[in-house]
Amino acid sequence: MAALPLAALAVTASVAAFPAPAAAHPFGDPQTVEVTADDQRPEAVHVRWRVGGPDDLTVLGVSLGLLPHDRILLDGAVDYRITDPAVIASSKQFPTYLLQRITVADGAQPCAGTVAPPKALARVGASIDYTCPGPVERVTVAVRMLTDLNPAYRAMATGPGGQRAVYGSGEDTHDWTLVGAPAAGSTHLGRSAAVQITALAGGALLVTGAALVAARRLRRRKAGA
Repeated sequence: MAALPLAALAVTASVAAFPAPAAAHPFGDPQTVEVTADDQRPEAVHVRWRVGGPDDLTVLGVSLGLLPHDRILLDGAVDYRITDPAVIASSKQFPTYLLQRITVADGAQPCAGTVAPPKALARVGASIDYTCPGPVERVTVAVRMLTDLNPAYRAMATGPGGQRAVYGSGEDTHDWTLVGAPAAGSTHLGRSAAVQITALAGGALLVTGAALVAARRLRRRKAGA
């Protein structure tokens, strides 16, 4: 049998390194986070989160007890259904999870968050409105979405004035300037963000083949059912 290319071996090793109970798929499109200020309310901060792939919502739904465990198959494939986002969005568990995993603070003072009722969760995402104790010019936003399921998950974030950062396990907090943010031409990438963005793009290309194989397996299984 011909030897596997080095890239394929690397992908296989990285996928196998994660324990089966996580059954997460962090190597596809990354999550996205958008941090914005409120021109009318200087004490307010808005955060919008969107999942990278719809099947990640299914994995989250299983972990929250909203979907049956058999929706994650033994080979790691996910049996995603178009009703999954609505099930998660209408639950009480999801807003609680969201507020636990995304936090905003003005220095040492936490800001209180309220989750807007999600609509089209898979496509549009979820929005959280935070109210800080007083007017804020700079806030610390922590994003730990899905990293409890698998530490390889990443979130690509944008902020006022073209600021950018990449969140991940061990890189789960970032300071955002809300007032007097740098112009888009002098984008602030945050600590190691440029390198991480490049790594994410390269990793996504490497695992595309593995993802396609898993999808074909699932389609064949459904066709034979």
